[in-house]
Amino acid sequence: MSFYRPLLTLLLLTCLSIPTRAQPLDVMRLDQPRILRAADAALSEAPVTITSFSSPRSSGGLHDFYSEGDYWWPNPANPGGPYVQRDGLTNPDNFVAHRRALVRLSVQVPALVAAWKTTGKQHYARHAVAHLRAWFVDPRTRLNPNLQYAQAIFGKSTGRGIGIIDTVHLVEVARAIEVLRDGDALSDEERQQIVGWFRDYLHWLTTSKNGIEEREAKNNHGSCWLLQVAAFAHLTGDRQLLAYARERFKTVLLPTQLAADGSQPLELKRTKPYGYALFNLEALATLCRILSTPQDNLWTYTTPDGRGMARAMAWMAPYIRDKADWPLPPDVMFFKEWPMRQTSLLFAGEALGRPDYLALWATLPADSSVEEVTRNFFIRQPVLW
Repeated sequence: MSFYRPLLTLLLLTCLSIPTRAQPLDVMRLDQPRILRAADAALSEAPVTITSFSSPRSSGGLHDFYSEGDYWWPNPANPGGPYVQRDGLTNPDNFVAHRRALVRLSVQVPALVAAWKTTGKQHYARHAVAHLRAWFVDPRTRLNPNLQYAQAIFGKSTGRGIGIIDTVHLVEVARAIEVLRDGDALSDEERQQIVGWFRDYLHWLTTSKNGIEEREAKNNHGSCWLLQVAAFAHLTGDRQLLAYARERFKTVLLPTQLAADGSQPLELKRTKPYGYALFNLEALATLCRILSTPQDNLWTYTTPDGRGMARAMAWMAPYIRDKADWPLPPDVMFFKEWPMRQTSLLFAGEALGRPDYLALWATLPADSSVEEVTRNFFIRQPVLW
């Protein structure tokens, strides 16, 4: 028996190193009641775009998106002068109407398209298209395809590259458009006009001063810039940009965003480390979902020193399962509101063969009534993916 023991040990270790194959979750069955609740509520609401709101502090026009930096406040020592930063603490007096309108779009359109996908009822698709037409086609209400005036700072800047993160909410809208297009729910003219808007915005993202500045951001902003490029390139069929996004994920994001143990040092040093780590992991996981191919699987790719998504998920998953084990101080705001039903668990569970991730995902809350959570939880209809 002693002769066979080393062989049996080796066989056992080999088996343990192979991930258990995860049975796919029936997301459609699980989610349909909440999908229909959201979609039915959205049916009674007309499209509202940014042209319904304006701020005297904006340097842009009626069709230009405008927002203000979250953590910038009046200076008590100079009340009428330039704002000063208070990291992690949101100024409630900032102009947020355009951001709220964009988040509303990102909640309603995916819900409507998910309802159409799960029921086949055309009225859901028609109402989703009405929103898309208002935002991206109608010259009276459309959004200009740039974010030149996003996250301005009073007395300092009329708009910054950092503001591009505001349109991370268009990532799932873009996915919903693909579902509508592939299901023949868009006319050829509508498809060309809507996709044309995203093509124009993609050009601005990749060539403008603000876009290039955001591309080079080292934290979650760099992740969300690349996520948007990947999502919009997928929608518009830009294979060159998709290849660029895959390469940048491997050679820039993984080495700069992840430590060797899978943690996220740039997010963990913030005053809201738990929320930021979850947020950035959502962006990285959605990038893997969009960009992975059978020949180039970003879920299993690792850098020469071992950094990769499997290790990133393994580091964060225990703290999603039990936040009481979180090793850092709690976030200065909204700590108790997290985690949500993190899509990173679903995407990674399916891609990496981790049934424990899938089981955990199914136990977490899918929706929140807290505005800050809704704003930082940008994949809400996994049935579309």
